[in-house]
Amino acid sequence: DELELDEEDERVRAAEKKIPAHEVWRDIVATSYGRDKAFKVLQYSIRVYLLFHTSLLFRNSASTWQRSLVRRLESTRSGFSFTRKMLLLFDWLTPLSMILAQKDVPYTSLHSSFLADIPPKKPAPLSFTGSLLSHPFFQALLAAPPPVLLDLVNGLSDDISTMSKLGLIGPKTGARAAHFANWCWFFGTLVGLVQNGIELSIVEGQQRQVENRAYQESMAGATAKSQPRASKVDRKELARLQRKTYWLGITRTKLAMDLIFVSYDVFGLRRGKDTIQSLVGLAAAILSSCKLHDKYKSALVTKALSS
Repeated sequence: DELELDEEDERVRAAEKKIPAHEVWRDIVATSYGRDKAFKVLQYSIRVYLLFHTSLLFRNSASTWQRSLVRRLESTRSGFSFTRKMLLLFDWLTPLSMILAQKDVPYTSLHSSFLADIPPKKPAPLSFTGSLLSHPFFQALLAAPPPVLLDLVNGLSDDISTMSKLGLIGPKTGARAAHFANWCWFFGTLVGLVQNGIELSIVEGQQRQVENRAYQESMAGATAKSQPRASKVDRKELARLQRKTYWLGITRTKLAMDLIFVSYDVFGLRRGKDTIQSLVGLAAAILSSCKLHDKYKSALVTKALSS
């Protein structure tokens, strides 16, 4: 959950000035997710540099030191990519925990209440498929939200692909798993864009309500002097909603970058693939890092205010 802070509060501003940048990044890289985003920025920065290096800066030159530099940067980029995959191993445990934490009543107990008054009779033997689907775990899977299921399957497929790169699984299986993970990422991004659009429309509606209320109060002759409390509440609420709208817009842009990136892989597009994927990959990495930086900085500010 994002921590929302009132930007107009002087105490918040004073606390923000006291938070050094290195403490924010210390907390970010303390988590595997934060290190993944940091390495992603480095990986795609190198990829974009190599793109300009080979196509614009030194395209007519092929000296020994330049070839050596390109080889080292290619190796570094590949190393960052593999390191990120290792950092995200077993990431599917998070959606799995969410599925198992559901409080849904198992399939068998749902039917027991309806059949309580019926005289017992010998149950018909269940087929293998029927007994499998009646298991509480599969009932929880069927009841899970689609985005959580996509995260689970995507994480498992990514792990299989990573195991293939480690040599534990055959390359053909790893390639199929990577392609399937890309499809999960594609559909998950589409779902994220739909959810983002719905949330953004709700927040913008709330923002318009606050603005209309403030306008009506001003037309009625109410001022910040005559109604200081109501005016202050409206200002705080408007600032909160504007902040939320801003970060929802950042999220939407990041999801759009992800959608462009993964579309090249799932649909087998070739025209401008390296250029487009390099640029949108770097943009998505920077936007994700900005969101993460804001989240951890807000947490440190909240901690400073409560201490």
